[in-house]
Amino acid sequence: MNKILIILSFLIFIGCNHISKHNKTEFPNIILITVDDLGWRDLGIMGSQYYETPFIDNLASQSMIFTNAYAGAANCAPSRASLFSGLNTPKHGVYTVGSSERGDSRTRKLIPVKNQKYLNDTIYTLPKMLKSEGYITANFGKWHIGKNPKSQGIDYNIGGSKRGNPGRNGYFSPYNIDFIENKHDGEYLTDRLTNEAISFIKKNKTSPFFINLSFYSVHTPLQGKENLILKYEAKKGVNGQENSIYGSMVSSVDENIGKILKAIDELKITENTLIIFTSDNGGIRAISNQNPLRAGKGSYYEGGIRVPFFIKWPNKIISGINNKANVSHLDIYPTIQQIINPKIKAKLLDGVNLKNQFQESSKLERDIFYHFPIYLEAYNKAKDQGRDSLFRTRPGSVIISGKWKLHHYFEDNSLELYNLKEDIGESINLVTKEPEIAQELNRKLNNWRLNQSAFIPNKRNLLFESSF
Repeated sequence: MNKILIILSFLIFIGCNHISKHNKTEFPNIILITVDDLGWRDLGIMGSQYYETPFIDNLASQSMIFTNAYAGAANCAPSRASLFSGLNTPKHGVYTVGSSERGDSRTRKLIPVKNQKYLNDTIYTLPKMLKSEGYITANFGKWHIGKNPKSQGIDYNIGGSKRGNPGRNGYFSPYNIDFIENKHDGEYLTDRLTNEAISFIKKNKTSPFFINLSFYSVHTPLQGKENLILKYEAKKGVNGQENSIYGSMVSSVDENIGKILKAIDELKITENTLIIFTSDNGGIRAISNQNPLRAGKGSYYEGGIRVPFFIKWPNKIISGINNKANVSHLDIYPTIQQIINPKIKAKLLDGVNLKNQFQESSKLERDIFYHFPIYLEAYNKAKDQGRDSLFRTRPGSVIISGKWKLHHYFEDNSLELYNLKEDIGESINLVTKEPEIAQELNRKLNNWRLNQSAFIPNKRNLLFESSF
């Protein structure tokens, strides 16, 4: 009899432990929505008078909006690598897409740092951390930081691989991307990814889940639905935003986010679902003007790194306010880790925990750093607003500290200092007027690079032609 009681007690103990582990009601479902190449000003809530985004605007009104939010980098792969690793670029080595030797070799003074194409599978990613606490993890859409997201912490994947865009005619089925089955010709990729995500949510509504809903839109090639293109063709452009095809893609994303929000409401899981909305980097200026920001995707001027960013978590985050703190994609991982408090934590993260910001817009003292020892050629010499007409990015580093921003370029060891509060368009270089501030920020930048073991390219390119 005693043996039976001991066995029953053991089974009850095991059962209770099982319940406590897998029914953690305090764990929110997490949906991370990333729109590819969406500019800071490309939403109604962010000031666009041309693009129509009622569903995203409504989501923002129920969220805390971070108006001074920055991507992890100025283009796709490094930004995503930083977000999912929680590490700045010198630690994971993903600085750009493909080769770091971009542009005409005769115009590059230095040999750039060799680029790591993908995030190393050994890195303890955000999805891996969540899996360690019983989350089921899914990716719908662009991944771009590895050949298969399943090796980096994703359980279920539709459409994510090493690809950075859907390819020629790729927004309409039959698709060019990997890990997706064609259903019917003419299906629109943004719709398909959303439908797959909703199906996943319905199947897993009783378990904590993490979804990376990463639309390939609005990345080139520009392709939209005919009815939406016609709608935008009938509209007058405003402030340099006038591309009807791009507008149709923005609207398709908006409509599909509306579908996601409706599904969550109908399943009655809204209260326990944390939603993060952002873009992976700035928009392409030649496609969609980001005034008053300077430049666009691939540049470390504000137009290339400032992004829309807001978080919704009912009853846990104050909604409807603009938080003016300087925040970064690097902050997403440490914030979620603080919320989950897993047994196995990431040993090192470069961002800060934003949880203290959720109930009050308290002052956040921190600096944001970028290191980009690579080259990125110009998109459009006339419209890019780069430092010169040949490149969006030349090798350098950046620090953003409060209202001040300092650029350091390695080719000529020059500095640019801007007061973002008074000159968000980075038009007036204050290095000579505010030398002490420039020197202090440069000292901080140098110390940060030393701590990060960030290599500064110093080998001259023998193919460089000074008269080119």
